[in-house]
Amino acid sequence: MSAVILADTLNSFPADYYKIKDVNKQKESFVKILYPLILKEERKIRRERAFVKAFFSHFTEDGIANPEAMAKLAKIAKKYRVKSLYDKKEYLKRIDTIPVSLVLAQAAIESNWGKSRFAREANNLFGEWTWGKRGIVPKNRPEGERYKIRIFSSLEESIASYMRNLNRHWAYEEFREARAAARQEGITFTGFVAAVYLKRYSQMGERYTHMVKRTIKKHQWNLFDLPRGTPKLDTGREMAMLSTKITERVINF
Repeated sequence: MSAVILADTLNSFPADYYKIKDVNKQKESFVKILYPLILKEERKIRRERAFVKAFFSHFTEDGIANPEAMAKLAKIAKKYRVKSLYDKKEYLKRIDTIPVSLVLAQAAIESNWGKSRFAREANNLFGEWTWGKRGIVPKNRPEGERYKIRIFSSLEESIASYMRNLNRHWAYEEFREARAAARQEGITFTGFVAAVYLKRYSQMGERYTHMVKRTIKKHQWNLFDLPRGTPKLDTGREMAMLSTKITERVINF
């Protein structure tokens, strides 16, 4: 199983992953494969956010920005579709991390735990579409539709695209507003709460958000959203108790 554990160095799910017969063990391996990739993308987002905060801090203090910093800011503005180059509030609303539990739950649902055709052939974990030339045509695509399933070079690229999608697409404005409000109030923005704002992600609408929340709760993935420094729990009973408390708290959010 070493190939599974070191999967963060691979482009796709390793062959050993699909040979696991025990469902629970395969799910554990699914998390082991994706978790380091999620953290890697989170670090990139945090660096971008830190740059933006530093840029505006220095710009406010002396009113001067060097050409290199300006070019980098412009590149970030384009990436996140920030219309006004000096709109600090919009940058910080868009450049932020996605709850780990949410990423795992959507990946599990959209890719059938990495076993879907699109996950295997295109490294597409989140069912993202494309209207470009390169893509996989779904077998049941309605007549007249032109979309394809986007092909990614790696699982990491799929995760990065998914995060970028939530952070900039107009359909997830409410998601970003809620995340920014939670940060402002010092409240942990969990995947369980975030799922409420993903009705537009699927044609299933509200049923989809319930599916995401059930997946998070079933696997206790909300524990991944705990603030850094929270003591790790060893026993399943303790983890279940804490998971229940967290769930009760976010329901009343």
